[in-house]
Amino acid sequence: MKLYYSPGACSLSTRITLIEAGMEFEAIKAPTKTHLLPDGSDYYSINPLGYVPLLELDDGTRLTEGPAIAQYIADQVPEKKLAPANATVARAQMQSWLNFIGTELHKNFAPLFNPATPAEYKTLTIEKLLSRLTWVDAQLAGKTYLMGEDFSVADPYLFNVTNWAPLVKVDISALAHLAAYRARIAARPAVQAAMKAEGLIK
Repeated sequence: MKLYYSPGACSLSTRITLIEAGMEFEAIKAPTKTHLLPDGSDYYSINPLGYVPLLELDDGTRLTEGPAIAQYIADQVPEKKLAPANATVARAQMQSWLNFIGTELHKNFAPLFNPATPAEYKTLTIEKLLSRLTWVDAQLAGKTYLMGEDFSVADPYLFNVTNWAPLVKVDISALAHLAAYRARIAARPAVQAAMKAEGLIK
């Protein structure tokens, strides 16, 4: 398999999930600014949408969209219990988390990285993000992971997205449950390995 990624982007959660799953893969850097692959070719020839992650399977099939890729990975190694079984309430709850992170957090962080975004809009976006993250903080009270005591593929995604907060001046330091949760996720060997591979930590 090949994982197309950009350091620190949402593809970090895919890399973490692959490592947690114990699956072998080749990581190919696809910078979100230049879109030039290591061999000099254009990433748009791989993914016309231009963003990461993209997971290319051994048969050449290409999967996009992080939450879908994460569930595919989890389903390949059910013994790892990275996702609840299909057709269960727990699976639907995990999918709810993936959707929430994607639509309410991930998408609201995006305009904060764009220098062309008007300052007033950024202020409103930060307020919305903080309201959503405050809700997440409350949901984490008394929990080890988003799904309770069981780590799932939703956890790398939340960890990945909340990594962006200090980069765009979203102050989440007052959210104690989220801070403790992030520390637990960061300490996992797979997370350490993924972040080191992307040059995010030494």
